[in-house]
Amino acid sequence: MRRFQIEVPSDPAFLRMVRTAVDTLCAMGGMEEDGRCMIVLAVDEACSNIIRHSYDGAADKRIICEGRLEEETVSFILRDFGKKVEPSRIQPRDLADLRPGGLGVHFMRKVMDSVEFEDCGAAGTCLTMRKRLPANRGG
Repeated sequence: MRRFQIEVPSDPAFLRMVRTAVDTLCAMGGMEEDGRCMIVLAVDEACSNIIRHSYDGAADKRIICEGRLEEETVSFILRDFGKKVEPSRIQPRDLADLRPGGLGVHFMRKVMDSVEFEDCGAAGTCLTMRKRLPANRGG
């Protein structure tokens, strides 16, 4: 298994490092550029949601992103230490509700094969997203 772990402040300017690490790991798994871009966007959206909802926009909190490349899957675990949310309450907005924002969870679930929110202790939420790697990948 190949893996990385990166901790960044909840400042959107630092999300570039997370995006680069996610793209690199997906490329190591043999994913084509289009698929990598979609996963990078899903992880970026998840980080943006952490900043917006868990930290109320504060730029000085912690986000930990772990990426794991295994035989058949790539997975990303995001950990925040902000406001707790009951995982069952994290639902995408109805697509018929036409207004800006609020579609991040829908997008994450569309791109990834699994999206799981978990309570991770005294504070915060853990989000695990997994994607099967293409069967015909090289390397």
